[in-house]
Amino acid sequence: MPLVLGLLCLILLDTALCSYSEDQCSWRGSGLSQESGSVEQISLHCAEGSLEWLYPAGALRLSLFPRLSTGSSSKEKNPRRVTACIKSSSSFRGAQIYVERDGVLELLLSEAAAALQPKVRCFSWLPKEKVALFLQSTLHQDISRRIAAFRYELRGDWNSPFSWPSSNLSTEDAGTCRPCNNTEILMAVCTSDFVIRGNIRSVSNNVDLQESIINVSATRIHRQKFALFQPVGKYGKSAGSIRTLLRCGVKPGPGSFLFTGWLHFGEAWLSCAPRYKDFRQIYEDARQAHENPCEVSLD
Repeated sequence: MPLVLGLLCLILLDTALCSYSEDQCSWRGSGLSQESGSVEQISLHCAEGSLEWLYPAGALRLSLFPRLSTGSSSKEKNPRRVTACIKSSSSFRGAQIYVERDGVLELLLSEAAAALQPKVRCFSWLPKEKVALFLQSTLHQDISRRIAAFRYELRGDWNSPFSWPSSNLSTEDAGTCRPCNNTEILMAVCTSDFVIRGNIRSVSNNVDLQESIINVSATRIHRQKFALFQPVGKYGKSAGSIRTLLRCGVKPGPGSFLFTGWLHFGEAWLSCAPRYKDFRQIYEDARQAHENPCEVSLD
C-alpha cells in the first residue's frame, strides 16, 4: 500500500503508479491486474489531478478528499458547496463514470458520450456529504487499446454567477447567466483567478460545445494565476480569450470592461464582467462605506 507525501495521494492498488506535483495527483493503473468483478479503492487528496485506467476491467471507486477552503465555516446555516469537474480524454474508452451518493449511483459520463468528443461534467456536494466517483468497465471482447482517462478539478470557491461548462448541475448550481450584483463583483475582483481590464475584440460561438469564446484585448492585467493573457503583435499588447456558456448570449460591445473568472482545465471561464466605469463607482462607494473586501489599484 504505497503512501506518497503523507496523505496527498494514497493509492490502494499495489500495481498502480501514483505521483504528485504540489497540489496535483495523478494515478495510473491497469485492469489486467484486477480480479473479475472486483472493485479497487482509490483515494486522492489533491484539488487537481488525473486518472488513467488501462484496459479497464471490474470497477474503480475514487474518493476525493481535497484540502481546500470552501469559504464558509461549519457554523454557517448555508455552507458553500464543494464542486468537482472532470474532463474526459479524447480517447476515453472502456468505462462509464458514475457519481456515488449514499450508495446510490448516478450516471455522470457514458462511454458513448465520451467517444464523441472530450466532455466536461460537474457535480457538487456539501462538505459533510460523502460522495465518490465510480468507474464501471464496459463489456468488450477485445479490451486492448481501451483507456479510460480524465482530468479532475475540485473547488470550494466557485460562486453562483459562474457559468459551468457542459455540466449536469442543477440550474441553481450552474448559474443563470445573470449579471453579478455589487457584492459579487467586489468579491470576484478579490478572489478570482484572473482580473483583466480590456475591450471585447470579437465573440465566436461553438455550437457543438455550447460555448462562446470572448476574444479580449487587455489594457491592464490586475491579476492572473497563469499567463492567460500574453503580449502579441509588434506593440506588445496583451490579448487572450475567455469562455462562457453559449446560452448566456454574449455579444460584442464597445467600451472597457473588467473581466473576472476562473481557470478551468487550463482555460479562462467568465464569472463577472462589469463595465469598468461601473466597477469604479461600485468600488468607490464600498471604499467610502468601509465595505470593500480588498484594495484595488484604480487608474
